[in-house]
Amino acid sequence: MIGITPSIRLFSLAGTTFLLLASATVAAAPELPIATVTDLGDGAQSLSVNIQILALMTFLTLLPSFVIMMTAFTRIIIVFAILRQAIGLQQTPSNQILVGLAMFLTIFVMMPVFEEVNTVALEPYLAESIAPEVALERASEPIKKFMLAQTREVDLDLFVRMADVDVDDPHDVGFFTLVPAFMTSELKTAFEIGFILFIPFLIIDLVVASVLMSMGMMMLSPLIISLPFKIMLFVMVDGWVLIIGVVANSFGGFT
Repeated sequence: MIGITPSIRLFSLAGTTFLLLASATVAAAPELPIATVTDLGDGAQSLSVNIQILALMTFLTLLPSFVIMMTAFTRIIIVFAILRQAIGLQQTPSNQILVGLAMFLTIFVMMPVFEEVNTVALEPYLAESIAPEVALERASEPIKKFMLAQTREVDLDLFVRMADVDVDDPHDVGFFTLVPAFMTSELKTAFEIGFILFIPFLIIDLVVASVLMSMGMMMLSPLIISLPFKIMLFVMVDGWVLIIGVVANSFGGFT
């Protein structure tokens, strides 16, 4: 069972990993001041903020997107959304519940990756034994390894060709090329799992619709009758355990 402390630790690890990039940028130009004060005379002053601070704030606004796009969150939340549609429930479970469940399942799946980031990069960086640039390079390796393991070769080749780069080893692919390839593979995998989830619920809809048609009850919506049967089937087979197990195991050795 994952508690609150490991969850907070994971978000701290994820945030620190991406903030290392901003730290490396700031550390590379220490001679530039954070802000410049200009004396305009008559006691008036003008304050101009350094462009580094603006870049850092912009990076912080994009941090949630980076975390979502480079972790298991996308596949998990799409599978949960398709499952809700397959059952026929529009608002139950609510979006907040699905996102929360997907987030904690993402923590479970990504925990080995971020533990490695913590060991090889974050702890040495906080101990000031390595520079930010070195910490960033070390932290990127486990994340890149995870994304490469989940990315299809055809998707990676597509974006490598679009980027017009010559890469012999997939590990040499840059993040700006690997991330869209990873996202494309995640979307395809999520829809494949969703298609399989739809089949049993679709069969129930077809059976109910056929029975109602044979009884001459054409004015009664089959969805109203099939919904309790689909919920009952999902509960009887312990559907949430099966779905969560399938999604978690779909990431291979990272669970």
